Amino acid sequence: MEEVTIVVVDDHALFRQGVINTLSLEPDFKVVGQAENGNDALALIRKNRPVIAVVDINLPGMNGQQVTHKVVQEKIPTRIVLLTAYDDQEQILHAAWAGAAAYCAKDVDPGALVQTIRHVAEGKFVIEGHVFNQREFEIWLDEAMQKARHLYSEPGSPFHPLSEREMEVLTCVVKGLSNKEIAASLGISHQTVKNHVTSILRKFAVEDRTQAVVYALKHGWVKILDKGSS
Repeated sequence: MEEVTIVVVDDHALFRQGVINTLSLEPDFKVVGQAENGNDALALIRKNRPVIAVVDINLPGMNGQQVTHKVVQEKIPTRIVLLTAYDDQEQILHAAWAGAAAYCAKDVDPGALVQTIRHVAEGKFVIEGHVFNQREFEIWLDEAMQKARHLYSEPGSPFHPLSEREMEVLTCVVKGLSNKEIAASLGISHQTVKNHVTSILRKFAVEDRTQAVVYALKHGWVKILDKGSS
């Protein structure tokens, strides 16, 4: 029986431990690490190169989709199973575009999560309970992209509708910083901040900053840190 090494990433310690306990019951599963934020998760994956990483989408700092994209970009063989509290079509598509091999709601039955990990370890993809081989997944993704393409202004980079700088600005907006404060924090001009905010609103198809914050939090692009967190 070939060993399946796994890391588990979630910022809620109780949930994270529950996942670890569930997976540890499987004789061929070995949890080799855990993390509570995206930056630590990426470092852990780089170091251990596990077969599977079970990663929450909504993480402090770098979110789960960004971690996934980094892993794919760096050609790390670890396959990502993304977990989310928000099970909707937009986020499923973002997860697939980012390079996730599977996408599960956080209320998934423990047995179903174990089975999903087994499928992913075998090189398959699991989306909404459907198991695909590589070719079937590519067909599904292509069809899903065609349906959703009008939502994205940068079809050449569909895994993420925002640039890195726009993500930095968005994070500041979520923290409640004014344009002037964002400019000082990022070392850019006030006008540049305004341009980025306008671009974010356009890409999210929302009318104001409040709607952008709600959209970003709902879809796991950013996370509000607890007071006292850095």
